[in-house]
Amino acid sequence: MWITFLFFSRLMYNLNINQLLISKNMHPIQEKILQRIDQGSLKGLTLRQIGELVEEKFPQKIKHHINQLERKGLIKVSKDPKDITRTRSGTIKNTGLISVPIVGTADCGPATVFATENIQGYIKISRNILKKCKNIFAIRAQGLSMNKAMVDGKTIEDGDYLIIDAERKNPKTGEIVLSVIDDMANVKRYIWDEKNNQVVLASDSTQSIPPIFIHEDDSFMINGTVIQVIKSPKYA
Repeated sequence: MWITFLFFSRLMYNLNINQLLISKNMHPIQEKILQRIDQGSLKGLTLRQIGELVEEKFPQKIKHHINQLERKGLIKVSKDPKDITRTRSGTIKNTGLISVPIVGTADCGPATVFATENIQGYIKISRNILKKCKNIFAIRAQGLSMNKAMVDGKTIEDGDYLIIDAERKNPKTGEIVLSVIDDMANVKRYIWDEKNNQVVLASDSTQSIPPIFIHEDDSFMINGTVIQVIKSPKYA
């Protein structure tokens, strides 16, 4: 499974996903704004004052990048009182919704794309839909290379969100996992081949994709187990 997403190795180990590593593809001004939010409150500051903090003299540019961060779901902007805060994972106050970090987009196939530190935003999901509400994150499926895989009765299709349990790093044979091999990320079906003392990461697709065979000495780790598929609507 090709993937561009935040690799949560040490981040998810500590399960502190409120102060997140910044996307390597993010605009420098947006990086600085997030860093300032993490360092202290921006409450009551004007666009010009925020610009001075991040070394940008044009307030309209600050407004643009704040809007971009808000659109991605990475920050919340309140007008009364005026403040900018980080989006927090977990229950959204006064709602039945859970804010789940989106780690990125995944295409099921060979493990050939480097895992990168990149959170793209948050998805809001009803707690009545989620099987688990804590210590989870989401990736978005792209392509058809795991289109025969079933998770809790649902297939993995292009555009679907996969909910990853970051605590389940010791999967059972047959479960679908998010793994990293030599710093390259993939989503596959995990199979422990006891007879040959090897891990097999298999595709589950209408396409012909050979499995990946892992030796115990290889640089390999399970970063979580796929526990749920949130289906994206298909429009005619």
